[in-house]
Amino acid sequence: MIAVNLLKVKGSIPTDVTLVAVSKTKPNEAILEAYLTGQRIFGENRVQELVDKHEELPKDIEWHFIGHLQTKKVKYIAPFVSLIHGVDSFKLLLEINKRAKNEDRIIDVLIQFHIAQEESKFGFDFEEAKEMFEKKEFADLENVNVRGVMGMATFTENKEKVQDEFRTLNNYFEVFRSHFFKYNEDFSIISMGMSGDYEIAIGEGSNMVRIGSTIFGARNT
Repeated sequence: MIAVNLLKVKGSIPTDVTLVAVSKTKPNEAILEAYLTGQRIFGENRVQELVDKHEELPKDIEWHFIGHLQTKKVKYIAPFVSLIHGVDSFKLLLEINKRAKNEDRIIDVLIQFHIAQEESKFGFDFEEAKEMFEKKEFADLENVNVRGVMGMATFTENKEKVQDEFRTLNNYFEVFRSHFFKYNEDFSIISMGMSGDYEIAIGEGSNMVRIGSTIFGARNT
């Protein structure tokens, strides 16, 4: 069913929206089925699981780290990760830059914003991000490439609330692009929307969605 589900999801999103298949907790066989159906971008949220899957699965897979990343674990994924979605502190960004330099790489990242009401979610608020972007130390970072923004909406049945939170993130993206990234064409990603709300997110400007259960079925614990 994975192949069928994947094709259905791909058919439901515009061609200019990037699909990240969230494969966390899923076995290699499930990922390979999606891979053989043409999917190349997969998202993981546990460092050791990501490292193992990178070693065992085809090397043309683009691995995205989509969870909360501890600074002490950056070194394990720095050699190969394609995109880190959840940069939620300047300290983490500095560590990614350091580890990327050690690997002679430039690592793409997204700045995570706290747009939901749940306290359990991580991320910058508008003023914190603005303060970071204004730092000389931020301008001096040579081994990270800020590609855009990421955020998760409140887990609720209230669609208007979810819509409003996604709209807020889109507004942040536009403000920061015009003020700090005007001449950086790479700053182009708005990553928002998961299995339960990706259609709302796309309607509010998302061009990257992270979908797991709709493709792979219920999450394994």
